[in-house]
Amino acid sequence: MTHDQVLDVRTVPHGVRHAQIFETFEALAPGAGFELVNDHDPKPLYYQFSAKHSGTFTWDYLESGPDLWRVRIGRSETPAANKGVSS
Repeated sequence: MTHDQVLDVRTVPHGVRHAQIFETFEALAPGAGFELVNDHDPKPLYYQFSAKHSGTFTWDYLESGPDLWRVRIGRSETPAANKGVSS
């Protein structure tokens, strides 16, 4: 069993968080993923992923606040519908 990389952006300056997250995603092999740890709901980031990588990523909330959010972001093995977003 492989373990996903954990990217904790809580201490990363806000101005560079998204760039670091997208760089991490772009380095993934198909089928691989990473766990994003954040101090707020990263739903706006989901919309950016939808615009830039539609059908090529997965998004699964592992923990949803109120102080900590954890999301597994993965690179799809084949283009498919995105999953995992909930209000």
